[in-house]
Amino acid sequence: MDMILQKYLAQAGLCSRRQAEKHIRDGRVAVNGRTAELGDGVREGNKVFFDGRRVILSEKKIYIILNKPKGYTCTNRNFPGEKNIFSLLKQPQRLFAAGRLDKESRGLVLLTNDGDLTVRLTHPRFAHEKKYLVKLYPARAPLCPEEQVIGRLRAGLDIGAGDGVARIKSGRRLAPGYFEIMLAEGKKRQIRRLFQKIGYPVKDIRRVAIGALALGGLPEGQWRNLSAAEIRSLAV
Repeated sequence: MDMILQKYLAQAGLCSRRQAEKHIRDGRVAVNGRTAELGDGVREGNKVFFDGRRVILSEKKIYIILNKPKGYTCTNRNFPGEKNIFSLLKQPQRLFAAGRLDKESRGLVLLTNDGDLTVRLTHPRFAHEKKYLVKLYPARAPLCPEEQVIGRLRAGLDIGAGDGVARIKSGRRLAPGYFEIMLAEGKKRQIRRLFQKIGYPVKDIRRVAIGALALGGLPEGQWRNLSAAEIRSLAV
């Protein structure tokens, strides 16, 4: 097995190749006890470490869909007093969320140890749209009528905090205070911040699809393995 180090880290499910390059430059990766450098490779028998922990390339790729409940975080780090989605799985393998949801949002989360798939699902250039159902609180003094909300959000708004302009791909109003939103990008708490910008605080966000992968009738807090057809649909 001869493999560039960045690819090894990505295939182990640790991170994307771009993130792996940063980790290597930051001195967080070692091979056989030596701090790694960009351009290093991994051969059969080599031992790779990240922050002192062994990184093992798993031959078996895992793909799980989870219906995340509200109040759970999507990070691999455990914080005192916080509930984490990985506690719902009880899987021995180290997995990562391909497209996180914030703590107060719920719905579809894809968990995998396939770093390359994670990149395809999270990078805008691959155009994997994500569908959300958004419920609003009654707004006392919104900055625009509900009928004009989709146009404002498609045009784009500066959401601040250094994230610049964010926008939705498309959307529609399903009922008063209830919207279907499609995203092709994923800035932090993007939907909440966009609606807040035009005077509509968000009560609930539920992600129901990533590309062709749909949440369907999976109960909240439950998970299942993806079918071979679902995995192929995400690899497009």
